[in-house]
Amino acid sequence: MFKFKKGKKKQFGPVITMIILTFIIILLSLIFSLFGITGTRTVIAGDSLETSLITVKNVLTKEGFTFMFTSIVDNFQNFRPLILLVISLIAISIGEASGLFKAVFRKFKRLNPKFLTFLVLLTGIFSSFFGEYSYIFLLPLVAVIYKEIGRKPLLGILTIFLGITIGYGTGLIFNNEAIILSHLSEQAARVDVDKNFTYSLTGNMSIMIVSTFIIAIVGTFIIHGVLDKKIPKSTYEETDELIYSRKGLLYSTIAFFVMLFAVVYMIVPRLPGSGILLGEGESYVERLFSDASPFYQGFTFIILWVMMICGCIYGYISGNIKNSTDYSVAMSKNFEGLGYVFVLLFFASQLIGLLEWTNLGTVIATIVVNFISSISLTGILLIIVFFISIVLMSILIPSAITKWEIVSPLLVPLMMRSNVTPTFTQFVFRAADSIGKSFTPFFAYYIITLAFLEKYNTKENTKITVFGTLHTILPTVLLFALLWLGILVIWYAVGLPTGIGMRPTF
Repeated sequence: MFKFKKGKKKQFGPVITMIILTFIIILLSLIFSLFGITGTRTVIAGDSLETSLITVKNVLTKEGFTFMFTSIVDNFQNFRPLILLVISLIAISIGEASGLFKAVFRKFKRLNPKFLTFLVLLTGIFSSFFGEYSYIFLLPLVAVIYKEIGRKPLLGILTIFLGITIGYGTGLIFNNEAIILSHLSEQAARVDVDKNFTYSLTGNMSIMIVSTFIIAIVGTFIIHGVLDKKIPKSTYEETDELIYSRKGLLYSTIAFFVMLFAVVYMIVPRLPGSGILLGEGESYVERLFSDASPFYQGFTFIILWVMMICGCIYGYISGNIKNSTDYSVAMSKNFEGLGYVFVLLFFASQLIGLLEWTNLGTVIATIVVNFISSISLTGILLIIVFFISIVLMSILIPSAITKWEIVSPLLVPLMMRSNVTPTFTQFVFRAADSIGKSFTPFFAYYIITLAFLEKYNTKENTKITVFGTLHTILPTVLLFALLWLGILVIWYAVGLPTGIGMRPTF
């Protein structure tokens, strides 16, 4: 059974939980300040390493109160997941209201439940090259699909969340995060061990491909053997009679492929008039997925226009959309029941903003990094300790880039001296980071997942709570963690190639 809240056991709602967590952060900032608990952070400065003292900022000071009262609007206004979510909901809304999704996904009803789970997990892992956009589009889309075909939307939401998050360190295509991490790994390797080291993005290609399918296949059995049993079936009444149109589906499909061809042409270089969506960079991957890339930055805009045009074509041909007023209203369909998400994201933005300001996560992370550096571990034991440490760090610092900036200057050289290559070290880091992000309330997309769970929850005696949801998915996450550790340890022990010309050891 889906035990988010059962019987007389008291569990607070997500908003109250985030307020309580905010007070806990305030209290911890006071304790760390009073007891003088600090950390020493090592950074790369030119061709050398520099160490500086990191202290926790006390919220219960004039500086702290000033920050809290002056940053409220900025925290919410600059909360990127909120903006991306609004855009994606418009796109999903028109696809649902026009009947396009119902027409496209109707055949999914025939799929075996385990095969559907496999496809969802695989899609989540593949989508990691879109970065955070994966959550924004796939969370609402998978929920709609599961609802349309009569499966458990709550299971679909959690499956795609775990697929994206736990598979974030692998996949078949490099994303912007991998590019940034690789630059940091290369700098860390050069500054203290090998000045001629060059990081190759293809150095982890083999282990990425194999682990992608292992995670998807074994993960399917984990989901059905553990998570599915805890989630009740949702019941929905058909409130709309959307018309199915073969002609509408044909024309919208043609429009989709025309637009897909146009987008692909604009990201292919060296063709007449092509490449206009590419940014600057040394490699094609960087030009496509860097922060300056029009394609990467405008991806939500591209999806929005594709869905608006395809939904418009299908809606008008099928008769599900009769005029421009219907079309305008259709763009808000998926916002129904989601006013709650904006409340959640407001409090989440304040919590995350305050946590980052205090430096709590950074100080704790530096203490852990320095501890690992001070103990004499090698081989498999070092990899396991490294993996577990990154998982724990991710609870307070979900951002992989922020963590790697803290960790890489010391641990990349440490691993190299233990005969572990920087490419494999980074892969271990990304695998551990993906596990840690999957069960922390400080991860923005976990909060968004809670909001979608609440939207599709039809059981009055089942309440969606922050820690209730964590309790529900934790056994599944732990099994995925063991699976990841098994892949990493076996790969290291056997010495299998991690990619083109690379192995776990030198």
